Amino acid sequence: MTGIAVRPMRAADAGPVLAIYQAGLDSGNASFETTAPDWPTFDAGRLPGYRYVAVDADDAVRGWIAVSPTSARAAYAGVVEHSVYVDPAARRRGVARLLLDTLIAATEADGIWTIQSGIFPENTASLALHQQVGFRVIGVRERVARHHGHWRDVVLLERRSPVVD
Repeated sequence: MTGIAVRPMRAADAGPVLAIYQAGLDSGNASFETTAPDWPTFDAGRLPGYRYVAVDADDAVRGWIAVSPTSARAAYAGVVEHSVYVDPAARRRGVARLLLDTLIAATEADGIWTIQSGIFPENTASLALHQQVGFRVIGVRERVARHHGHWRDVVLLERRSPVVD
């Protein structure tokens, strides 16, 4: 994507990161969450080595990606769950793809063997993008939780690294 670069997320990015997160939540098809957390809560829930922002030429944040551990058990040390969010004004311009490519390269370099995610089936653009970068559908958790008073399904996806043994 022209004019967009990826760099590690910093605490100074908290405002735009959380605003982009909230915009995604407001769309109704990003998460069961309805309100973005405060920065300390966001920060505590994500692994520090795998947080990136996509920025334009003016260093304005246009999207972000981060991972959380899936388990505290040692056997799952190479498995993470990711979230990726893009500023509504920057959607469909390759920002999410750039962030995913960056995350995949970083996690593979560090021996992470699986990245997983849960995506609402209505979020067809995200599902298609994830499959383009090597995620596969594991299954669908039907009526797994209520969102705005309605039962929602979640498509479970994972990307198993072809280079981490």
